[in-house]
Amino acid sequence: MTPAIAAHEYSPWDFWSEASPAEREAQLALQETVVAGRKDHRLGEQCFISELASVDNDSLRLGDRTYVAAGAYLTGDLDAGADCSINPYTVIRGRVRMGDGVRIGAHTSILGFNHSMESGTPVFRQPLTSKGIEIGDDVWIGSHVVILDGIRVGSHSVLAASAVVTKDVPDGAVVGGNPARFIRWRVEPDDTGIAPDAAADAAARGTTGATTATPMTNAPRADAESGAAETDAAAPRANASPLLSAHAGPAPAVFETRAAAASESAPTVAGATDADAEPDRSGPDADLAASTIAGSPTVAGRATAPTSAPAASTSRPAASAVAPLASAGGSGMSAGAPADDLAGLAERVAELAARARDEASALLDRAWRDDLGLFTDRPGAAPTVRAQGDAVEIADLLLGTAPTQASAADQIRRLQEWQDPSTGAVAPLDAEGRQQEGLGFSHGDVAYHVLSTGYALDLLGSAFPAPLTWVTAATPERVVAFCESLPWATDAWGAGHHIDGFGTALLWTRRAGHPIPSGVEEALFGWLLLNTDPQSGMWGAAAPDGDLLPIVNGFYRASRGTFAQFGVPVPRPERVVDTVLRHAREPRWFTTGARNACNVLDIAHPLWLTRATGYRGDEVRELAGRLLADAVATWVPGAGFSFREPSPAARGLAETEPGLQGTEMWLAIIWYLADLAGVSGALGYRPRGVHRPEPAASLR
Repeated sequence: MTPAIAAHEYSPWDFWSEASPAEREAQLALQETVVAGRKDHRLGEQCFISELASVDNDSLRLGDRTYVAAGAYLTGDLDAGADCSINPYTVIRGRVRMGDGVRIGAHTSILGFNHSMESGTPVFRQPLTSKGIEIGDDVWIGSHVVILDGIRVGSHSVLAASAVVTKDVPDGAVVGGNPARFIRWRVEPDDTGIAPDAAADAAARGTTGATTATPMTNAPRADAESGAAETDAAAPRANASPLLSAHAGPAPAVFETRAAAASESAPTVAGATDADAEPDRSGPDADLAASTIAGSPTVAGRATAPTSAPAASTSRPAASAVAPLASAGGSGMSAGAPADDLAGLAERVAELAARARDEASALLDRAWRDDLGLFTDRPGAAPTVRAQGDAVEIADLLLGTAPTQASAADQIRRLQEWQDPSTGAVAPLDAEGRQQEGLGFSHGDVAYHVLSTGYALDLLGSAFPAPLTWVTAATPERVVAFCESLPWATDAWGAGHHIDGFGTALLWTRRAGHPIPSGVEEALFGWLLLNTDPQSGMWGAAAPDGDLLPIVNGFYRASRGTFAQFGVPVPRPERVVDTVLRHAREPRWFTTGARNACNVLDIAHPLWLTRATGYRGDEVRELAGRLLADAVATWVPGAGFSFREPSPAARGLAETEPGLQGTEMWLAIIWYLADLAGVSGALGYRPRGVHRPEPAASLR
């Protein structure tokens, strides 16, 4: 006769208060088998995993008191917070991140991946795609719900039973139906920080323009900072400023705007959720996430009775409308972190720096083309102006010399010859290493070459031979018109890119002693000071879906070339910290495998720039420690760093191949993160070029 199945397998929420000591020990033993040998598997205090569940994840993180009931089927990358319920026969696959207190009814499918379905090839032979699913805090998901890939479900929302969720769900909304449509508010918009009128109007359209994030493609930015191929400028704009007559700064990424699938009227049945999704019974420790400083697989809490979080755990942000920090399990450093943990991170950082120094010559050799006498970013890539600058910066940082593939004099001569003597511009190269013609500072690559070529010459002990007319021909009126003409509302990164270029042109003009027209510097800094957004501390507007990537990345570029480069304090530094930390919680950009050098640098530098305030210092240090622990592990022997973190989903993409750009950027990023975490002394290097931490000049 088949033994009866224990009730806890299907209804596990009372397991730790009702189970016998033997049952508790058996459950902990089962959890040990789940995490054994799997560094990306971590389970919090008093979790429960049914023996009848299928747990076959690539990475798995369950917060305290989160349970997986019988019949559940879990694959892919699942990161769940505290007090989450995965009830019987729930399917969670692909890349899924959930906050605290997410209650999931039986037979629900959360599918963070999809099939391609192009014609001419059977579906089963086509590749899988994955944008990932993000679910906020305090979300009630009824039975038989289906959530499709790429969806964000806002905090405090309710998904009615049998809802098919094909569009993002606003914070605090109740939705139901097929496709799911807005029914009413569970949490009124004014309680979530959204203007009520705007939120109601947005909900009627099926989106919350102010806060609802929609997936953006994970393609790299097609610009000079991202290492994309150098291309011709876009067509000039009719109303462009004289300083930017043909603004060509490309967008930082391709936005995927979701059409609303909404209804003016609610379904006839409000769609009550299924009662087997147990109500939230969170205690005072519900905002704690189980994680380990050392980053090893762990089953927390061998105790057989409820206990407080272990000493090795780090605090999870309290439940709110913002998702938890999107960082894979590295070593988070807080003010109270044990000295042993800090020393362990410092040791890993020192090992990375030593390995990089030992292999610097090999990775430079790997990128050198004897036939052209030029560096490429990586084998098989076309030569670029930027690659020459990256090689100079890497050699200076790790070897303390110019690259040995050519004499310093030859490298200086080549860089100086690339400068147009009439304008001071450095145009991009074609595939054969020849310069393109007819391009000015409005071209995105030309603007970036003010940085990359200028700092390369500086590190080689030289400078641009010709004046930069971008500055010497400017007037205060033209500077203001230039700033006003930039696409802050639609492409804040592109706007910041050109501010960075112009600010750096000011630096080289000042260094060379060329005359700067009166009022030009004051016009630039005055415009930036007067146009800082009082809420974000930044310039420009978030993406239409509320994503902060454009303004955070744009802030880094604009502030790097101005306030940071000239040692001027940034305005509204505490608002900058708030915005950056909120952005760092966005899983589309900061989960393992989704991060790239631009996006991490663009949060590390602003946090470092505002560090003197001490504002939210523990959170900053913890985030820096986590990102740092992950970053040092991605070095490829003999090749360096790739621009984007390697991951199975991104395998084969050019941006995941190690190269000079990724190496130069990640070495700088690691310094900033290490300094924020308190271990930069272990590196034995400090950036001196484009990403230098110290001001390069003073305005007075």
